Amino acid sequence: MTTSLSDVRPVGEQLRAWRQRRRLSQLELSSDADVSTRHLSFVETGRSAPSREMVLRLAEHLDVPLRDRNLLLVAAGYAPVYAETPIAEPRMDSVRAALKQVLEGHEPYPAVVVDRFWNLIDANAAAAIFMAGAPPELLEPPLNVLRLSMHPSGMARNIVNLAEWRAHMIERVRRHVALTADPALAQLYRELRDYPDAAEPRADPVPRPSGDEVVVPLRIRDGDRELSFFSTIATFGTPVDITVAELAIESFYPADPQTKAFLRERAGW
Repeated sequence: MTTSLSDVRPVGEQLRAWRQRRRLSQLELSSDADVSTRHLSFVETGRSAPSREMVLRLAEHLDVPLRDRNLLLVAAGYAPVYAETPIAEPRMDSVRAALKQVLEGHEPYPAVVVDRFWNLIDANAAAAIFMAGAPPELLEPPLNVLRLSMHPSGMARNIVNLAEWRAHMIERVRRHVALTADPALAQLYRELRDYPDAAEPRADPVPRPSGDEVVVPLRIRDGDRELSFFSTIATFGTPVDITVAELAIESFYPADPQTKAFLRERAGW
């Protein structure tokens, strides 16, 4: 189990760190969680030992990830309550079937399923367009879709608006690091941030909105054509398993009629 906010610290210190990370005062959290400010203060300083229910209630209001809720419980002297079931286990058959249905239903447009580190769990056939021409070392499991897209030897070579896309994605990872305090995710953030720009000069070295777009597009070269996409993210709404809670489906849609026509023709539609 990956640790964050250092599981060796007392539970009160960890709860205070999560509260401060969420930029909440003791008064705000105590009001939201229906706990007295005095009792919350005593819990944070170690003068009071929180009950199991109190730990879970505070973690819920602090939007602490399930894996870190387990760490809080352990630090408070209680057993973890959230399982982490490998995706290949029979118990996950219904989850895998649901993911497969979403992926196949999104054809002929690309869609991928990733874990909390953006490692690829599954993808539909249309997503192969993003992997074409990538060096074998970037495609070896676990295939990390962020590394694939931003590594100078990967998709970055073919991303037309690379500066804009890089800035958008790196900020997205930075926000996840801020929300989860995960050290492994922070390491991935630093790796992506420190990638050199592609050697080929770009016309847009400073990322800025064009003024006629409503989302940041992913614009890639495919031979002599340019394809443009925007994406949406979907997660499971009521997860109680860590693996399920950390899955995300990213679905890509054509951002212009030319991309739509190409993808449909490519799939034989």
